Amino acid sequence: MESVTAKSRLGSRGRPEQSRAAILQAAVREFAREGVAGARTDAIARAAKVNKALLYYYFKDKEALYGAVLEQVFGGLVEHLGEVFSRDLPPREKILAYAGAHFDYVASHPLYPRIVQGQMMGVGHSRTNHLERIVQKYFRPLFGRIAEVLKKGQSTGEFRPVDPLHFIPSMIAVIVFYFTSAPVMRLMLGADPMTPERVAARRAAVLDLISASLFQGSGKSRGARP
Repeated sequence: MESVTAKSRLGSRGRPEQSRAAILQAAVREFAREGVAGARTDAIARAAKVNKALLYYYFKDKEALYGAVLEQVFGGLVEHLGEVFSRDLPPREKILAYAGAHFDYVASHPLYPRIVQGQMMGVGHSRTNHLERIVQKYFRPLFGRIAEVLKKGQSTGEFRPVDPLHFIPSMIAVIVFYFTSAPVMRLMLGADPMTPERVAARRAAVLDLISASLFQGSGKSRGARP
């Protein structure tokens, strides 16, 4: 007869990493679909196949769980992009490598943009505003690293003189918007905009647009895959 201690279930404290990961994965889906106000911890616990007491063992309340989801979204992005910024690349290659990596991260996590958009739209309406922490910890450093690449590219004559305050949000919007507008695109196309072929075509179009709007001279990179 198998002993109780020899087998740990996902819904117990015996597998903390797996249980916590399952809760976070279920929470991403729930917050993306329902927003913070509409999300229910009961639904998250059911989807994660854990009991509600275990959910509260790892996350003291819904706001704490939402904060952990935001950390996963933005922490994962910054970690993913960190390798790009550490490369010794010319400004042209680095800005395209950044844009491609950011696009690939969002394409691999298509629910994340909805959570980000919900946080932006919900400022001032949530009981706990996480945005200030996210800005200080993730947005500001990321903005600074992109601005540094732009400055270097402008100093070498590779980039047009653009204002980072306007260009960076525009570039990020071009990268992310396709995914936030996927339901609308599905209705317009009458087909799935998230097939690998359509996502790859969108990626090439994004890099082409960034090249055309930023690069000086004839060395524009068209749809390159860094």
